[in-house]
Amino acid sequence: MELSFEFWYLFPIALAIATLAMASGIGGAVFFSPLFMLVLKLEPQIAIGSALITELFGFSSGLLAYLKAKLVDVNLAKNLLLFSLPAALLGSYYADLIAPSILKLIFAIGLVIIGVQLFKAWRKDQRDKKEPENEKKLSAGFESSLTDAKGRVYLYTVCNKNLGRSFAAIGGVFVGMISVGLAELQEYHLVARCKVPTPVAVATSIFVVVITVLAASVGHIYEFTLEGSDSIIQVLNVVIFTAPGVVLGGQIGPKLQSKLPEEKIKIGISILFIFIGLFMLYTVFK
Repeated sequence: MELSFEFWYLFPIALAIATLAMASGIGGAVFFSPLFMLVLKLEPQIAIGSALITELFGFSSGLLAYLKAKLVDVNLAKNLLLFSLPAALLGSYYADLIAPSILKLIFAIGLVIIGVQLFKAWRKDQRDKKEPENEKKLSAGFESSLTDAKGRVYLYTVCNKNLGRSFAAIGGVFVGMISVGLAELQEYHLVARCKVPTPVAVATSIFVVVITVLAASVGHIYEFTLEGSDSIIQVLNVVIFTAPGVVLGGQIGPKLQSKLPEEKIKIGISILFIFIGLFMLYTVFK
């Protein structure tokens, strides 16, 4: 098998997906894995590995933009990486033990539930803002402060840190096995439960995902080398078009996110989670 330009149309698709992923903090592999399996008819392991490598390029590009904007809570990210990194390595090593369809089913159902919870949290925020007493409560007692490159100050408290670490570990395992899960669980914990400002939550989540996906990708690349040159060529035929698209989208997404009202981003993320969860359920039962 030789390198081919058959999948040239993946460039604009990857650009659109990466822009959306960087603006919302959703893992692009949520879109890429089903795309590669359903449209390109790739084997699950090839599709998952290609999705991880593609996501790594896109999230790395987006991370540079968020670091420049000074929106990453590095201390929080380091704490979460202590749990997501080893979990991702374990997930990629034991990926063959559990059928991908079962993992997708579990994650798809969880994603719909997370989307509903994010929507409920958004509704509650809207109600709380109408109450003067709640407004005062929201403006005091924060443990963390972050000032971005434009001088905007974000105040927040990361609640239930043990739950966040558990989500990091669970998300890491899912990333290693089926390429998705970490970004979505981090967003749920930080945005819905802890009320961390969306720009900070998205940027920090992307930081954690980049390092974790790098670890998981190494595991899958190692498996490809063991399987022979055909597997590597299949991956390259996809990545040569998706990588440039997601790198460009990784720069556009953060700029788009900075121009959108935070409340609209929250409701948009909740709707996206529900949609993606239902789409993944469709791919499982198709």
